[in-house]
Amino acid sequence: MIRLLGILGGLSGALDLGTGAPLDESLVRCVAAVRLARAVGCTDDEVRVVLYASLLEHLGCTAASHAGARAFGDDIAVVRYSFVADLTRPVDVVRTFVPGVAAASGRGHGRTLLAAVRAARDSEPPRATCEVASGAARRLGLGDGVVEALGHVTAQWDGEGYPLVRGTQIPLATRIVHVAGTAVLLALRAGSQTALAEVRRRARTQLDPDLVEAFTVDLLDGVTEPGPLRADGPAGAGPLDPLDVALELEPDPVRHVDDRELEGVARTFGDLVDLKSPRLQGHSAAVAGLASDAAGILGLPEMSDVRLAGHLHDLGRIAVSSRIWSKTGPLTAAERDQARLHPYYTERILARLPELAAVATTAARHHERSDGSGYHRGLRAVDLSMPARVLAAADAYRSALESRPGRGDHQGARAGSPTTEVGMRARPRSAEDGGQVEAAVASLTAAARAGRLDPDAVAAVQQAAGRPGTTPVSGVAGLTGRQVEVLRLVAVGLSNREVAERLVISPRTAEHHLQDIYQRIGASTRAAAALFAMEHGLL
Repeated sequence: MIRLLGILGGLSGALDLGTGAPLDESLVRCVAAVRLARAVGCTDDEVRVVLYASLLEHLGCTAASHAGARAFGDDIAVVRYSFVADLTRPVDVVRTFVPGVAAASGRGHGRTLLAAVRAARDSEPPRATCEVASGAARRLGLGDGVVEALGHVTAQWDGEGYPLVRGTQIPLATRIVHVAGTAVLLALRAGSQTALAEVRRRARTQLDPDLVEAFTVDLLDGVTEPGPLRADGPAGAGPLDPLDVALELEPDPVRHVDDRELEGVARTFGDLVDLKSPRLQGHSAAVAGLASDAAGILGLPEMSDVRLAGHLHDLGRIAVSSRIWSKTGPLTAAERDQARLHPYYTERILARLPELAAVATTAARHHERSDGSGYHRGLRAVDLSMPARVLAAADAYRSALESRPGRGDHQGARAGSPTTEVGMRARPRSAEDGGQVEAAVASLTAAARAGRLDPDAVAAVQQAAGRPGTTPVSGVAGLTGRQVEVLRLVAVGLSNREVAERLVISPRTAEHHLQDIYQRIGASTRAAAALFAMEHGLL
């Protein structure tokens, strides 16, 4: 049994990287939010909701990543500066949001401002963020209070956010998270006094004025110190890891998870990362299943660790702009360097958790190759465990299978290089993709013969991949087989017209199917539909 808050506290580092925040901002926000909840007299049950909601405030940050990158050129900067700037003030948009996003994306200020004006009229990104966050919280088993709080994460006190509620219609936990989160973000950037002044200025627009009044600099004790957060403020006996402080603040009874629940946590985070691009959706779960089956064929005792590593191996993708993961042409040298960093970020996040030490090592080496041609460390066979070799082969197979065949920009590319895994447009898999399966098998075989991938690992992966699939084609949430087909196509980014053309139906019929699907699965956005499809293995 492993303590759930410890696992989520470590994995919250992925949410920090995905929103451009300094590592541990989520944990520090959690500490400040719990302190505020205690200060205003919340019960233990209410504090527990605040603790998890504040830690996971950005759980839905990948919901609009693809759209954000397409509109602004950099989805991570959009999220970051949406919080740093007060978007209710045009002067803040021009002076803070636009320059920050433009610098990150390399686009001009005028183009970025135009994108901001257009985005202000689009309600789908905040809706998707809330739907994905609440859906993920439900999958994590965090309870109705946390699900509701995260479902209102983009709401505003004045009613200008999403959902269209205002004032005390917004859950108390969400309002506490907003005040504490704003204060922590700005305190880490500019100091506690500046943060407090800005929090007060945002009262009655974004923030609850009563909670703002209750928030004092004392609640930020230790937050702006140069070292880790101290247990009892700057005068404390010594620095403590903010994760340790958060663990101390959790009300009893604390929650633990078993191996099955731990896999559910890992799969949820893997699915959230796969939302970074339509071409990635379902990748992490598919790699986890394939690698685990291959490990079983080889008789490896680490089957469960390999499965966890499969779900979490691409966690570091969240730190790299979706512009790169969705690019349809060759990557530039700078983009390749960024893509190659994602195993490093995976290792950095997972290494925080001693319970997942073996998983972290395996997951971080999924792009290493036996001949030393891989990344990010350039390790050779002698440095690679058999679980790591199996995961590398499973990831290479799925990456080859999921890419569109016949694109000249990856023909002859070396197995495991970024050009074989990014820069290619995905398409939904179907019975017609037999040629792609053959190509994926041939690619793996060639990599084994060339000494890049372990031959035994490749043979086991190919054997596991040849087993009959068990993916249901209908019945989930009452969906028909045709509706599952529509859901798959919509999840990977096709428009209603493209769905109609692919399935040889009228656009009106496609729209009718989609509305019925949304009603049945409790979603209203493509991102939430994609998360549902991944949860139920429909991709």
